[in-house]
Amino acid sequence: MALTLDQIVEEARRLPREQSAELIDRLLADTVEAPDPEIEQAWKTETRRRIAEIESGAEPGVPGEQGMAELRRIVGR
Repeated sequence: MALTLDQIVEEARRLPREQSAELIDRLLADTVEAPDPEIEQAWKTETRRRIAEIESGAEPGVPGEQGMAELRRIVGR
């Protein structure tokens, strides 16, 4: 007899934290589609472009603390 969803959840709650995290990772990996290779390549290209701008001095960048403060302001924390 197969376990019900509630039984599975209850059993999962009894797992040690590390195993619970691994279970979540595995389940999410099964539900998320593989990334589109064209989009992945576009992000790599954009990331390299932005890094090159910062390294060349064309773009000054933002100090880490300032960036984190802005992020906290945006998400309301």
